[in-house]
Amino acid sequence: MESLDVLGKRAKAASRQMAKFKITKKNEVLEMVADELIKKADEIKKANKADVKNGMKPALIDRLTLTDARIEGMAEGLRQLVALEDPVGEITSMKQRPNGLMIGYKKVPLGVIAIIYESRPNVTVDAFGLTFKSGNAVILRGGSDSINSNIKLVEIIRDTLNRAGVCEDAVILISD
Repeated sequence: MESLDVLGKRAKAASRQMAKFKITKKNEVLEMVADELIKKADEIKKANKADVKNGMKPALIDRLTLTDARIEGMAEGLRQLVALEDPVGEITSMKQRPNGLMIGYKKVPLGVIAIIYESRPNVTVDAFGLTFKSGNAVILRGGSDSINSNIKLVEIIRDTLNRAGVCEDAVILISD
């Protein structure tokens, strides 16, 4: 496993590419990832079975289990993001100073966002979608109970990014 420093540098390099994407490219990639999740639902469910074990509490099993409906829900969440306006570049709160100078706030990507979350594999896709739409790279650390599901989901996302000509380091999973 690479050090956090190395992972951070890889994500930072990807974030520079991400910040330049137009809304059409971001939406195209989000649609591609959504389609790929549906297409690879059987692979996702197979990886998910390795996470769901006998003896777990029913509430944990419910949080962990990925069904066709939940996978479709993840894909639909990405499609809902496509329908939203681009959050990057919007200028708000424009005010004119007494000397005529106009001052406002412009929304820009942060760069790299790290997210630590519990054993809910659907958050992997949600976190990717939100950070991608806002022009940021993301480093993810999900709960250990969902590690196989998260690895498969990030593998699908990274493969899709690669095919779309996007640096796959736009999403990095800490898997150990």
